[in-house]
Amino acid sequence: MSSDARRYLSGPLPLDSLAPGGSFVALLEAEGLAPRWTMGPGNEIEAPEATTVLAIKYGRGVIMAGDRRATAGNVIAHRRVQKVFAADEYSAVAISGTAGMAVELIKLFQTELEHYEKIEGTRLSLEGKANYLARMVRNHLPLAFQGLAVVPLFCGFDKADDEGRLYTFDVVGGRYEEQDFATTGSGGSEAKSFIKTVHDPEMGEPAALRIAIEALIAAAEEDAATGGPDLKRKIYPNVVTVTAEGLTEIGEDRIAAVAAEALEARP
Repeated sequence: MSSDARRYLSGPLPLDSLAPGGSFVALLEAEGLAPRWTMGPGNEIEAPEATTVLAIKYGRGVIMAGDRRATAGNVIAHRRVQKVFAADEYSAVAISGTAGMAVELIKLFQTELEHYEKIEGTRLSLEGKANYLARMVRNHLPLAFQGLAVVPLFCGFDKADDEGRLYTFDVVGGRYEEQDFATTGSGGSEAKSFIKTVHDPEMGEPAALRIAIEALIAAAEEDAATGGPDLKRKIYPNVVTVTAEGLTEIGEDRIAAVAAEALEARP
């Protein structure tokens, strides 16, 4: 038996953790390689925060969008932050809260889903993905108490039920499935109020895209931390759709055209 094999049999990593279904994070933790962040009382820091993201169900799937602004207190820290990411081929995740930590959490989530698929030979169910993301948010709770909260938004296409589904989370890891649409972030309330007045579950993807962009514009008009489309600087929201055919990122040219129409139509 090799020295590596003896180390795994006698060391901190149990033999059964190598069986299919073992978590990638659990493997890192067993080897002492998992990232750990700790802060003592009074060590609060001001880090850039990602703001408004949203997801809307429509006839063929789910559309997810996010503005591009990150703020640090009352200062615009970044104008081109990506907030919407592919989780895998049939799901997407958007971030709000402490931007840097949120991006790292999403990268780890993506790795977990890929690890599970390679070990099990099948894709984790959509609800299983949402549950795992909730656990990751819950594990982040000690830092949330220090003001470094991460609150994602998750959506995907459930092939078993042949429909798009979306989930919201709270800072302590609570997971909630939403029926028609969801928002989170500093401008989430304004975006939700707008979507509520125009949402139609039978609408097509073009209408859903228009509503998503208009909702971000409405949020930006009321919330200084939300950045609306900026035609002069060519800064546009990140937008993806998830359908039975998989995840698709909507091109910037198309978003720019819809944003220009939406801004022109504003009273």
